[in-house]
This record gives sequence, structure tokens and C-alpha cells, in this order.
Amino acid sequence: MKSLRRPVFWNFGLLFFFYFATWQLSATFLPMWLQDTAGMNATHIGMLNTIAAVGALILQPIFGPLQDKLALRKNLFYFVVICILFVGPLFNWVFLPLIHFNEILGAIVAGAYLSLCLNGGVGIVEAYNERSSRAYDFEYGHARLFGSLAGACASFVGGYMYSANPSSIFWGMTFCGAVLIVLLSLVKVPKDAMERAEGIDDTEVGDKEELEITKEDFARNTWRNRSFWGLVLLVIGSATMYDVFDQQFANYFSKMFVESNMGNLAQGEALFAKVVSVQILLEAFFMLFMPALINKIGAKTGLIIYGSILFIRVLGCAFIASVPMLIFWRLLASLEMPFMLVSVMKYITRIFDKKMSATVYMYGFGTAKQIGVSIFSIGMGVMITSMGFKHAYLVLAVVIAVLILLGSSLMRSDTKVMHAAESVKAVAD
Repeated sequence: MKSLRRPVFWNFGLLFFFYFATWQLSATFLPMWLQDTAGMNATHIGMLNTIAAVGALILQPIFGPLQDKLALRKNLFYFVVICILFVGPLFNWVFLPLIHFNEILGAIVAGAYLSLCLNGGVGIVEAYNERSSRAYDFEYGHARLFGSLAGACASFVGGYMYSANPSSIFWGMTFCGAVLIVLLSLVKVPKDAMERAEGIDDTEVGDKEELEITKEDFARNTWRNRSFWGLVLLVIGSATMYDVFDQQFANYFSKMFVESNMGNLAQGEALFAKVVSVQILLEAFFMLFMPALINKIGAKTGLIIYGSILFIRVLGCAFIASVPMLIFWRLLASLEMPFMLVSVMKYITRIFDKKMSATVYMYGFGTAKQIGVSIFSIGMGVMITSMGFKHAYLVLAVVIAVLILLGSSLMRSDTKVMHAAESVKAVAD
């Protein structure tokens, strides 16, 4: 791990850490805050998540090409971080009174703002840091594990914060935003970083045309590319459904905890926070080995494994829903995220043009994911309200299986592409 000796690696690792600490605070405690403090029902919580997804759906097609043009410039990253900085004041002093006044209006406004910080902003953070990993020559997956460590810490610390004062989680997000501004200001871009990031040798570049993105580049890497559409379907069937599944899982866990006579609602919520902390610590551990494993089995295979584990978890929660088994299903998620986080970036940079990485990521992953979330979130909320968690999860499992099978059948194998490229290089040498 030569990266550990380089300050720049730690800088990007800490950027991941504090950004995903904000994400985890929201993902773990926002559903409970909306239900317990704001008084929202499951349908309106689903509506808020849908609005956040729709906001990201609008933003990501704009953010992707813009970030590719900006390359390693930090303008959009700063925008996302500044939005996080204002989460504490807005949620405590603006959004909570608004939700009490009108739940639907509050869901729309809060969901739209979260799309700037999280649902839409995450694509900027991931794409910028992945491109930087190529520029600075460190393994993206190893830096990304700091995000998993952040999730564990945020869940653990956030559990105590939430017990003391539920609204304090938003001030925690504001603190992370302030730290992110400092860390981002420390990132210095070397002059030759752009060429290294795009995989272009200095001797092969006579001018800047190699780095320009044309309409033909866009078409060839998106809507005219079969693998792009396969990736879209697989992402909706996996990453989208992961989020939809998780949106109200904390409430399901707490409900089963109380119904099993294991304690009160607050104790169930505290236990869930600890389970999430353990899950994400395991996730960080698996991230250490995942880049090497994905290099061996291929990124497409990694994405299929990710979707398959999710299918097993959702189906398991539908049929075996005792509290110990719910803990097991949640801990199984520690394998999912490492497969997805490493595989999706490696698949994009292997199958598509590297200079288009942010665009393909924003469209093929970010936008596709948010289309799915915007469609399924409110529907999931309605199903939970009308038929209960178990039947809703059974329907979700069927949808996951269908989309994973369809998507994987369209995607090219990245291992075959890599082998073909190596053969051509060997012949040329």
C-alpha cells in the first residue's frame, strides 16, 4: 500500500470520509427523524425521497458533462460542500416548521435541497475523486474505503446524538461541510494531471484535441452503446433498489423490535444504529481486498454479484423477519457496497472513453439510479402503507431479479475487452 505514504491519498480519503459521514447521518437517521420528530407518515416520507431523486435526475445530466469539461477543477465540488454547510440551519429552523405546517410542501422543499447535497451531489464527489485517483496514481477503491469508515463512525456517533437530540444530526452534517471546505482547498492539481487522468501519454498529445469531448464521443459512449443501456438497467435493479429498500428499513427494524417484545421504539432505533455501524466497518474491511478481487473476476461480474446479494437480502426480509435475522440481512450488506463501488468505476473506465467517465457515471449510474428512485420510492411508500413491509419487499425482490438479468445480458464483458487490448498491445510490441 504505497499510497499510505502519500499525503494526497489521505487528503482524498478524508474528503470521502467527511462527505459520506453526512450521507450516512441522513440515510440512517432522517427516516426516523421524519417519522418521530416531524410526524410524517410513510407515504410522505416516500414522497420526500422521490423529490430528492427527481432533483438529482434533473441535476446529474447537467453535472456530468460539466464536470468532464471542468476535469480536475473544483467548482462543482465546492458548490456541493457549501450546500452541506447549510443543512443544520435549514432543517432545524426552516424545514421542520414547514413540515409541521404542510407535510407535502415540506417534503418537496426538503427533498429538493437534499438532491443538491446528496442524491445529485454524490456524483460530483465520486466522479471527481475517481478522476483524481488516475491523475495521482492511487487505487480509487482504497481511498473510497474511507467513506465506509465514515459511515460506521457516523452511525455510531449519530446514534448517541439522535438519542440526546434528534435534530443534532443536521448540525453534524454542517460540521462535516465546514471540514470539507478546508480539505478541498488543500487539493493542488499538478500541471500534467489531466493527461494522466485521461490515460494519454504526453508524447501522443500534440494539442488539446485529444481531451475535447465531441457530440460523437457523447453518442458513442451513451445512447448508441449497448453496454450503456445494460448498465442502466442493472443499476436500476441494484443501486436504485438498494436505496429504495433502505429508505424505511430502519422503521421496519424498530417495528419488529417492539412487536417482538425486545424493548421500546427508542431502544430499537439505538440497536439499529449499532448494527449499521458494524455493517459499515465490515464494509470498510472488504474494501481493502475488493480492488484486487474485481481486477481478477471482472467489473461486470462484480456488479452481478452485487445485485444478487441485494436480491437475497430483500427476499430474506420478506420471508424471515425475526430481529436476529434482520440483523443478519443488514450485515450482509457489508459485501454489497464494496462490489458496487469498485465495480462500477472500473467498468466505466474499461468499457467507455476515460475522458467521458464523469458523463457516463452521471448518466449511466447517477441519472439511471435517480430515475429508478423517483419511480419506486413513492410506490414503495404506498405499498408499505397499504400491504405492509413483507409483501412490499416480496414485490421489490421480483423487480430486482428481472432487471439484473436484463441488464447483464446487454453489458459487454470488461475482462474480454481488457484481454483484447492486451493482445493488440503485445502484437504491436
